[in-house]
Amino acid sequence: MAGARPPHDVKSQSGLTSIFNEKVVSAERMKRPMPSWGGGSGSLVGIHHEGVKVTTDKGNQYLVHKGKNYGVSNQTVVTDARHMSDKWQSKGSVDVGGRKTVNDFVQVGGTGYNLAKDNCIQASKRMMNMGGKK
Repeated sequence: MAGARPPHDVKSQSGLTSIFNEKVVSAERMKRPMPSWGGGSGSLVGIHHEGVKVTTDKGNQYLVHKGKNYGVSNQTVVTDARHMSDKWQSKGSVDVGGRKTVNDFVQVGGTGYNLAKDNCIQASKRMMNMGGKK
């Protein structure tokens, strides 16, 4: 459905604003296999999707990730980490110490998407660089 809004847990602008304003205490770079073309059950060998799972000072966890047509006005989106499958694996974490918000991660992820120049992997690297330690 072109132009349709994806379903999510937050139903109001104030709820979304509240999430975006939460302070991030840690960030964990995550990866999962990309599904095969055509919706098959296998995965594309060697190709993966990345995102950053953030933990906030309220104890909430969100996946901030980027993809083509993931959002309406922004291709970097936030989802509740409870919706992550067991296929996601950690690639390392950094301490953020409450110096950044969920919104900061979305902003550095970027609004556009380009497979070669601005994809999920590059966005995840930029997000992790905000944490300080590498």
